Amino acid sequence: MPRAKGGFKTRRRRNRVLKEAEGYWGKRSKAYRSAQEAVDRAKKYAYRDRKARKRDFRRLWIVRINAAARLAGLSYGKLMGGLKKAGVAIDRKVLAELAIQDQAAFNKLAEAARAHIAA
Repeated sequence: MPRAKGGFKTRRRRNRVLKEAEGYWGKRSKAYRSAQEAVDRAKKYAYRDRKARKRDFRRLWIVRINAAARLAGLSYGKLMGGLKKAGVAIDRKVLAELAIQDQAAFNKLAEAARAHIAA
């Protein structure tokens, strides 16, 4: 049986991997096997960290909202509970931006939440 050499398909697959590994340091961008390992690991981390980024941003927004709520005399939980009872449908991303950019608007929301906590 004749020896099977790396033909067109093999070369194309390897070149695709090496193209993805461009910019990697040293052998990881030049040798196919090292590049393949590096690219696989990079894709794994990219997939995982796309999920983690969403968690990280939510944590950041909650920290910012809590800090602004404390200045308004409420805790984070009481603020969010009061807003829910008041029927204010505003997400944490926008609420955190209001806390930073427009404290007056945030304080109005805090007052609305406070009115529904006491009631």
